[in-house]
Amino acid sequence: MNTNQFTLTFISLAASLAMPLPAAAHDEHHGHAASISIRDDCDPRDPTWAPSGGCLRKEGDVNMAEFRLELSSPFSAAVIGHQAWRNDPSYLEIEPGERVQIRNRGGRTHTFTEVQNYGGGKIPNPALNMGLITAPECPASIDIPAGGKAEVSGLAEGNHHFQCCIHPWMRALIKVKAED
Repeated sequence: MNTNQFTLTFISLAASLAMPLPAAAHDEHHGHAASISIRDDCDPRDPTWAPSGGCLRKEGDVNMAEFRLELSSPFSAAVIGHQAWRNDPSYLEIEPGERVQIRNRGGRTHTFTEVQNYGGGKIPNPALNMGLITAPECPASIDIPAGGKAEVSGLAEGNHHFQCCIHPWMRALIKVKAED
């Protein structure tokens, strides 16, 4: 973890996936926390997901073959992944003291890990990491299963980088800034 201390609290595992909330519910005056949804669109009918944890979505359109096709680009050495695997929103501005609710609305396990610098993930698969060095924070990352929730709080003012340490192209930037 970097020098900015924060708290990531794992809240619960939902038995089934609920309807999505708005991507960034942000209304401090009404007691709402900001939120980020972790998303993927794995196809639960595709049995090739099974060896790596399966797909717990009720519906999804991305089979393993399509997912693998989107892992690289002949024009880029950067980490590329299927765009259905994402944090929504990928940029969020909050005020000091505000908490952020994290909800895994996908069918696969993900992490939401603060890293000093974006890097590769903890899964030793070259296709997932495209030669990037594993972010030092990833080996100790906490998995958030499909339907699971977490909360981030205690972020200091400044920019905070988060990534999924399984799918490292899933990134988010949380900017903590006092209202002018």
